[in-house]
Amino acid sequence: MPKLSGINHERAVRAFEKAGYWISRQGKHIAMTNGERIITIPRANPINSFAMAGIVKGAGLNMEEFKKLL
Repeated sequence: MPKLSGINHERAVRAFEKAGYWISRQGKHIAMTNGERIITIPRANPINSFAMAGIVKGAGLNMEEFKKLL
């Protein structure tokens, strides 16, 4: 999986919203769902690249698809 440099959590949320996810809960982390999958995004600036890769994989996207959404 290609590396993704750390990105801001707000930018990640906007990208996942473009992919059809919406915010279901907020607190120290942001929980998003698309009705089938639930992903959790930490409120970190920037989000660690390894954590971001796991979130993207959990969302059912590959890194190239996610980069296009950014």
